[in-house]
Amino acid sequence: MSSGLGPASEVEGPKQEPVTVSIGTEPGAPSDVELITAIQAGDADALSHLYDRYSGILKALILRIIHNDTEADDLLQEVFLEIWNQAKNFSAEKGKPLGWMVTLTRRRSIDALRKKQAYARAEERLQAEPERQPLAWVQNTTAEEITAGDTRALMAKVISSLPEAQQQVIDLAFFRGMSQREIAAHTNIPLGTVKTRLELGLKKIYDSLKELKDEL
Repeated sequence: MSSGLGPASEVEGPKQEPVTVSIGTEPGAPSDVELITAIQAGDADALSHLYDRYSGILKALILRIIHNDTEADDLLQEVFLEIWNQAKNFSAEKGKPLGWMVTLTRRRSIDALRKKQAYARAEERLQAEPERQPLAWVQNTTAEEITAGDTRALMAKVISSLPEAQQQVIDLAFFRGMSQREIAAHTNIPLGTVKTRLELGLKKIYDSLKELKDEL
């Protein structure tokens, strides 16, 4: 590591926070605040200097949370991209650059861990209940109607006529039992988009089944 960056062990000791590590800089090297100010002005070289100075510390912090070296490398790149994008929000009056970066890194790492855990829970549910099909309460029809040949054929036809994006969330929600948040985590789709696709898909399915009931 350049710019005096110490080994990861410096931040791995018990009860030691990475923010307490002292990073030495070469005489005449820009300060952290100067680097952040340069990044705010769009200086990519300043971001590179900051990466050389603190990437080891921030990766060590990420590893403490997600415990996966490959994922930590990917997340580290995302963190520095966010530093580039969010540098305009940094204020030296509110704290030091390293403290700001540590807070940003910890928050992003915890978000990544929660997403990973949600995905794991969804996978476990899929394996435990592969045949779950709680459609009756959604369609507002009886179990007998759901199993009737004509209704099942219509159901398959209606679902197949939906846009692929709506078919996906309908399948995950009602054939595989995922919650809306689990679907969002599983598919990397924003929660609001998941809700909208479910609403549109279910409305079309319900309207089609209602037409069938009116004809019977």
